[in-house]
Amino acid sequence: MVPVFTECSIRLERWYRGRREFRQLGQADAVVASYGKAGRTWLRVMISRYCQLRFGIAEDLLLGFDNYHQLNPAAPKLLFTHDNYLRGYTGNLDNKKDYYRKKTLLLARRPQDVAVSQFFQWRYRMRPRKKLINRYPPHGADISLWEFVNHKHQGLSKIIEYLNAWAEEAGQIEDFAFTRYEDLRVNPQREMSRIIGFLELEPRDDWIQDCVEFASLERLRAKEAENYFSNSGSRMKSPDPGNPNASKVRAAKVGGYRDHFSAAQLAELDRRVAEQLSPMFGYFD
Repeated sequence: MVPVFTECSIRLERWYRGRREFRQLGQADAVVASYGKAGRTWLRVMISRYCQLRFGIAEDLLLGFDNYHQLNPAAPKLLFTHDNYLRGYTGNLDNKKDYYRKKTLLLARRPQDVAVSQFFQWRYRMRPRKKLINRYPPHGADISLWEFVNHKHQGLSKIIEYLNAWAEEAGQIEDFAFTRYEDLRVNPQREMSRIIGFLELEPRDDWIQDCVEFASLERLRAKEAENYFSNSGSRMKSPDPGNPNASKVRAAKVGGYRDHFSAAQLAELDRRVAEQLSPMFGYFD
């Protein structure tokens, strides 16, 4: 049964989540921000593995804000955020003032791929409550992938708007860097070395190679199948192991969105990204 929420209860839920993020932000050594389904879990696993090697943490426990710091005070507190609750709490809706004085890494991914991945997350993994409080299409709605990517609140336009907001404010953030999912896929060692250096975690080539291998697509799928990260909640557990579209580690394909639309639909999606997305991200084709 879908829970019944009033507008007041939804606002209160978002307020509480924003307040929690605000408190964590004040304590965090750094922030990793991304839109949902931009590859953050993969990046989190690689950063977790590096910290496990660096600070002597068990490998089946994923990094979650300050849990590593509690085990080893030398480990950093990292806030992973989609930046969708904090802004509502602080009122900084049209800027990134919350991050101006905070070391911030943005993970970007081609918006078309994000939109498709969001669809499968919404249909097969997302809890009904989260759909409500984040204005996704209703739970159980019979809509097509094309209709979803054109949804006014959680479609392609929303993803472009999100990335553009970061591009417009990047120069105001004192210590800012961004990486692209596509670059991580092409050369994970190089990108992870840059990320680890940005996070001031003393890059070591052998540890970087280890974390890249630990988080390979094949190994992550195997870990999800055996619920390897059960100590970290349901983040890496499939609600329907027999359905590959319900997996946390699904296709992970660069440009995979092209497998799901007609030629005319692809042309329309690509045109919108080329015309509307900031050139900072380099998604021109």
